[in-house]
Amino acid sequence: MISSQKKYCNSLTSYSRYKTKEVFIGDIPLGGNNPIRIQSMTTTDTMDTIATVEQTIRMVNAGCEYVRITAPSLKEAQNLLEIKKELKLRGYNVPLIADIHFTPNAAELAARIVEKVRVNPGNYVDKKKFETIEYTQKEYDEEIERLHNRFTPLVKICKEYGTAMRIGTNHGSLSDRILSRYGDTPLGMVESALEFLRICEENNYHSIVLSMKASNTQIMVEAYRLLINKMEAEGMNYPLHLGVTEAGDGEDGRIKSAVGIGTLLEDGIGDTIRVSLTEAPEFEAPVAIALANRYKGRENHQPIKEIDEIPFDPFRYHRRESLELIGIGGNNVPRVVVDLSFAKIEKENDLNSIGYFYDLATDKWNMTDMASDLIFLGDNPLPFSPPNSLRSVYNFETWLISKEKTSSYPFFTNYSSYKKEKDLAGIFNFVSMKLNELTNESLEEIKNDPSLILIVETENLHGMAEQRRFFFELIKHQIKNPVITKRVYKNITSEQFMLHAATDFGALLIDGLGDGVWAEVSSSEISAKECNRILFGILQASRVRTSKTEYIACPSCGRTLFDLLETTDKIRKRTEHLKGVKIAIMGCIVNGPGEMADADYGYVGSGPGKITLYRGKEIVRRNVLSENAVNELVELIREDGNWVEKMGENFLV
Repeated sequence: MISSQKKYCNSLTSYSRYKTKEVFIGDIPLGGNNPIRIQSMTTTDTMDTIATVEQTIRMVNAGCEYVRITAPSLKEAQNLLEIKKELKLRGYNVPLIADIHFTPNAAELAARIVEKVRVNPGNYVDKKKFETIEYTQKEYDEEIERLHNRFTPLVKICKEYGTAMRIGTNHGSLSDRILSRYGDTPLGMVESALEFLRICEENNYHSIVLSMKASNTQIMVEAYRLLINKMEAEGMNYPLHLGVTEAGDGEDGRIKSAVGIGTLLEDGIGDTIRVSLTEAPEFEAPVAIALANRYKGRENHQPIKEIDEIPFDPFRYHRRESLELIGIGGNNVPRVVVDLSFAKIEKENDLNSIGYFYDLATDKWNMTDMASDLIFLGDNPLPFSPPNSLRSVYNFETWLISKEKTSSYPFFTNYSSYKKEKDLAGIFNFVSMKLNELTNESLEEIKNDPSLILIVETENLHGMAEQRRFFFELIKHQIKNPVITKRVYKNITSEQFMLHAATDFGALLIDGLGDGVWAEVSSSEISAKECNRILFGILQASRVRTSKTEYIACPSCGRTLFDLLETTDKIRKRTEHLKGVKIAIMGCIVNGPGEMADADYGYVGSGPGKITLYRGKEIVRRNVLSENAVNELVELIREDGNWVEKMGENFLV
């Protein structure tokens, strides 16, 4: 039985949904025994009734069960009534959610019109100035009393009208008061929501949904877990809305969303999902549906032995300690293994797909920032010498008869095969294992064998949990051999692979488990190049390895002051070669300095045709004309010494 100090789900090995209170949003309930609900948010001007209605209909047709609409002021809140009327005329009764930030009066009006209001506790009452304030306990209590007085009217209106509420904390918009006491932490996020939640409970109002969103997937997962832990301690069980805020667009946005949302879904956490992509909102619902559908029937998985205790703090990132063997494990970033065992490799540039380029004139290899670290060749030997930085792994029998053993290593399909051939094995050996192979005998042998790099595999429907159990056994027995996580994907589409792999690997990486990732994909739709790219994307989304520029881009809404898709594309084309630089692209000041808390630079809409540029949280250029703003951003990066010229896609090694 996991101790109450670390408990955040029903079980770490037996899949089941975490049971929460049922809350009705209009006629569609969430939580309780209801399925995971899907929602998204409009990007139109809320005052444009027809455009908002038509976009809402497209979202509903794409699978949205709830639709959120921004209401930044009283006029937009009032126009929600016209939007509802027009939707009903067209035969749609989808529950609407009013999105409120700085305007309590708009929330109080919207609560009389729509089925749910969303408030952000970081800016609903408090104003953010990025000031550190030293409070006495008396002064802090007075601030809580002020919060109580300002928030209670909305609670009473929601209770009277039967309107639900989401208390939605965002990592980047914690109030100065919360930051001063708790810091920029998951605990600060949780306490920010609990302050509001306690006021609701004092008023006997319980139609509440909670969220803990962040662009940083590690912070997001830790905050949701901690929220559940704190709620249980106070006898609460409110439903949870899941989302990774400002995930971005395209492949990166989908991978990042799957890492954060999928990690929680794996443990049965989550009652409703919104995937925040910088794309048209009707494209978000299918991604959310694909994530949720994976858990239908999951409870029928093969049994996994229960975990008595989590061997680390689940509310704080800590990487499992491991030995370094041939550049794997230790302080090295997690490695990427690509399976080329069935590829046709005849010449050097057949490795282009995994980031290696051969220059015949100089007899030099070039590589990209996303060049794979290892290749599994099975029984498929290379007809040329690989680059020095690339390690080759062969099936044991093929490795044994090969002439070149200094840059290649044997692979054993199970531990018993390795034991049988141990006298002929290499100095370092890759050995595949499943959880059921971890016996007292094998654990003791592995602990005393520093030649082993373990490959943890699973065939369990609840595979992540089984592999996590494997890691827990190693930690319990103080085994520090490096471990590469391997998953096999059969008969899968490109999008399914992206989402499933991001969940399977990301859920372990978020907890610091794994020194490498290896995906075996039997699908003609997914090339080695795509597999390699997605694996690197998963490592970056999990915050364990950086290989490219990161974009924190808001998904757009009615507050947005410029075309986010077009602008994000322009910025990406100019800056995508700046490895490790984080750039936030925000449509308005609401999603400005706060929501881009992790970014190095910010590009924020501040008025029609006007952009404000940030260095971190500091404003450095105001009211830049939008036609000049991308150039100004590049100049700012250049001034800071973070700019490098594009040199093509490779460099010499």
